[in-house]
Amino acid sequence: MNDLKFTTTHEWLREDEEEVIVGITDHAQELLGDMVFVELPEIGDEVSAGQELGVVESVKAASDFYAPISGVVTAVNEAVGKNPALVNHDPYHEGWLVKLKPTHPDEIKGLLSDEQYQNEIAEEN
Repeated sequence: MNDLKFTTTHEWLREDEEEVIVGITDHAQELLGDMVFVELPEIGDEVSAGQELGVVESVKAASDFYAPISGVVTAVNEAVGKNPALVNHDPYHEGWLVKLKPTHPDEIKGLLSDEQYQNEIAEEN
């Protein structure tokens, strides 16, 4: 998972040419349990780093997910809208949530590495 960056609010980001792909981490989906609904933003929405992007709802709770960096929404994962369980089964690939075109790409440098994120999780427990 060296190609991923993470937030302290349990989102991940993967750079993909001129876009970034965003989802929630495996740790987050484990805490939430079986996903039953995902609310995604609209294509074209402009978001700032830390701004709410949407909601993931599980049998246990509903939880907001946030933009790891500032950008414009270029795509949403329609498959997750139809089958929220993809977030549980494959959060880093098929269960991605949103693609953004970064407006401030330098914000990526401020995100956590996998090792830093694992340390954050360990401190939470």
